[in-house]
Amino acid sequence: MTIERWEAVTQDEQAGHRRLDDPGMMREVARSVVSGRCVLFDFDGPLCRLFPNGSSKTLARELRSVVALRGAGELLTGEARTSIDPQVVLRTVDRARPGSDLVAELEELLVRGEVTAAQIAPPTPGADVLVSRLAKAGVRLAVATNNSPEAVEAYLARVDLHKYFEGHIHGRTDDPRRLKPDPDSLQRALRELGAEPHDALMIGDTPTDLDAAREAKVAFAGYARDEMEAGPLWDAGARLVVSRLVLLSAMIPLSPS
Repeated sequence: MTIERWEAVTQDEQAGHRRLDDPGMMREVARSVVSGRCVLFDFDGPLCRLFPNGSSKTLARELRSVVALRGAGELLTGEARTSIDPQVVLRTVDRARPGSDLVAELEELLVRGEVTAAQIAPPTPGADVLVSRLAKAGVRLAVATNNSPEAVEAYLARVDLHKYFEGHIHGRTDDPRRLKPDPDSLQRALRELGAEPHDALMIGDTPTDLDAAREAKVAFAGYARDEMEAGPLWDAGARLVVSRLVLLSAMIPLSPS
């Protein structure tokens, strides 16, 4: 079964599949991810927890402080004033002042904060096993993320996974408008891998990942630690949501040696 056939289900079918780690669906998608195919990983979630336990709120406050010091506090919306996500602050300011020095300053601060977080970020359980198994099966791998490439590089080097991605890391650019749900990072990954959308699977943990995959015409599998986290993915139409990556890993067929 091809990846595009696996994802071609109706809304009624999706509504009936609200089950974490559904073995039948995992088996279907695992069989479609074979040698020559591609898997695109989101970073924060499927590979690690970059800011566990809401620790991103400190960095979000730092970005808001810079905006205030530059006399631009009026640019912040209500959401940007309260969000614990520093990317919300960055995107809000960019919408008001695209390409400005203030946006560049915020981006520099955000990169530093993400790289620092990557030095201690806990790995997602089973991610290393899944990555290794996919690579052994001849599957091409890439990261497509809203985080900075520098943070991804720092994390992958720290946990010795960088060798599997061979520089195929596609993260935030200097244009925040290209962040997911825009499909830009997925499309860049596909171009560099020389892959067609129907040859790829995206593993992500948010509805914006799913939206980006749909726009890029790439199949999608969700990752969530429990049913509460899975809820938004199911509501957005995700067919498969996995909480134990090792279960999916075990179903990946290895290429004949």
